[in-house]
Amino acid sequence: MASKNATRMQWYRVDLHVHTPASMDYKDADAPYIDILRRAERRGVDIIAFTDHNTVGGYVAMMNEIERLQFLEQTGRAMADELRLLAEYRRLLDKVLVLPGFEFSATFGFHILGIFSPSTSIRYIEHVLLSLNVPPDVLERGDAAAGSTADVLEAYRLIAEAGGIAIAAHINSAHGVMMRGLNFGGQTRIAYTQDRYLHALELTDLNRRGRASTRRFFDGTKPEYPRRMHLIQGSDAHSLDTFLEGKNTRYGIGERVTEMLLRDRSFEAIKDLFASTDFSRTRPYNPDKKPYDYILAARDEGPSLVQSFHEGMERKGGKLNNVIADVCAFANTNGGTIYIGLSKDKNKPIEGIKDINDATRTLQKEISRVLTPSLDVDIDTQETQGKSIIRVLVPYGEDRPYAINDNQIYVRDEAETSLAVRDEIVNLVRQGLVFMRTEAPIEIDNGMPVPAEKLAEEPLPAEVAISEDEVTPPRAGAEIASVENRNDTRYYTIRDLRNGNIVKNVTRDSARRLWHYAIRQYEGNPVKEAKVQWYNNIGLWRRYQKAGQTRYDLVQRDNGTIRIYYGVTDSGMTGPWEMFMAPDDEDNNNN
Repeated sequence: MASKNATRMQWYRVDLHVHTPASMDYKDADAPYIDILRRAERRGVDIIAFTDHNTVGGYVAMMNEIERLQFLEQTGRAMADELRLLAEYRRLLDKVLVLPGFEFSATFGFHILGIFSPSTSIRYIEHVLLSLNVPPDVLERGDAAAGSTADVLEAYRLIAEAGGIAIAAHINSAHGVMMRGLNFGGQTRIAYTQDRYLHALELTDLNRRGRASTRRFFDGTKPEYPRRMHLIQGSDAHSLDTFLEGKNTRYGIGERVTEMLLRDRSFEAIKDLFASTDFSRTRPYNPDKKPYDYILAARDEGPSLVQSFHEGMERKGGKLNNVIADVCAFANTNGGTIYIGLSKDKNKPIEGIKDINDATRTLQKEISRVLTPSLDVDIDTQETQGKSIIRVLVPYGEDRPYAINDNQIYVRDEAETSLAVRDEIVNLVRQGLVFMRTEAPIEIDNGMPVPAEKLAEEPLPAEVAISEDEVTPPRAGAEIASVENRNDTRYYTIRDLRNGNIVKNVTRDSARRLWHYAIRQYEGNPVKEAKVQWYNNIGLWRRYQKAGQTRYDLVQRDNGTIRIYYGVTDSGMTGPWEMFMAPDDEDNNNN
């Protein structure tokens, strides 16, 4: 179990998507490479990556120029202007780290960034491009149109296995793997954004909040996207300065960057960040706004599938046990972050933790003592509003099920930590066996680990037009699948749409919160078809507020029967179901 202190690190401004004159579509084709570094310095950028289209030619050209100047200097043949240029390169490269890389055009035109350490051989990086079926002539001229190359998943794998960082470029815009209007099925999109070889996703709307934002898909709360992803933004600069191309703004170098909290200014530090479960160490750079307090931002979002809040962790009153129950639940679900020292109520003042070093040691010791099997949990201290709090980073656990005192197994459903019931424990055991039995890469399918070889056996389907009577159920909420009366007691079979589990023998007394609500509605407020707000074969029965969150009771006609989905949250309203969502004020309040 590790303990970190983020105060030892430093924020760096990073632009990992910069083109140069080596790209055919670069606007300032005659601009010297030194001007790229000058623009980066002027805009306060600490790290940039040259990511030309299907080539590493821009990085090679700059390094060749520097080597030529160094040779002239060493042989005493350099002119005064050449010595000044070499001195300027040295000064700038001491302030701006330049990483070699490329923007690869995968099958169907999807763009992927491959970024490498400066110590990596250029020939080796070019070998990666050739292995991805980039034609030699395309590699020479930096053409975005590369023809028939490799698949997206193959590109992620080859880049990662070569020691590089694989990033899906501008996923929500042109040539991005999440771009709307593409004729691909949902499983394809999930694979392209959740693959284990993928380090991060680049968004063009990273500042955006609300329902229209792309980031909401990748915070770990979406059942279909359970792997929480590191999110960045980059300039995708095709010129030194920003310019308009039709109605689109094309940013210049360093005009749209990410701040990263790193131990030093290095490729290795960036790669370690992307390998971590600390998602607070990246943020969009906003020069005109006050410093971003991610702890307050997390509390504004509130408790969820992947984060929780505790005012204290004293043994008295079971507060320490509640924290450890969350650790167990997150490990058995999608992983998550626990904040200790502040209430989930954003209107309450932050109290912080007294004797924080002692509290941290106590928590570390107690987790090690009661949680089995052992789990590598990171615990650190953070500052917010002048108060010290404890943060616990819990990874997605692979040695499932995790238990407290050997027999208390907890799981996380939305903002609720609960003891697992029998059928959930069975699923956790199955998941743990999958991790144990395969050395192949693991994908996550609706909360269940799936061996990569199984995915390879089943080609990902192309998306087809879906008629309204073929609409799939929402991705959140609960459905009562069946009811049985035994000994004057009703036993329900619940289909939990958040994780796909089917749980049998649930009674009104034993049901957890969402299931209990579904049972109460089923028994006391039966659906009246004439009062449903229908759209073809799907409809809205009830919209209500729960803990400040809008929820929906939805219905669907299915072969002569009516299926009812209780307590669906916004995260589960995908596809045609979105039409029933309440207006989202946040969409008009972008940061």
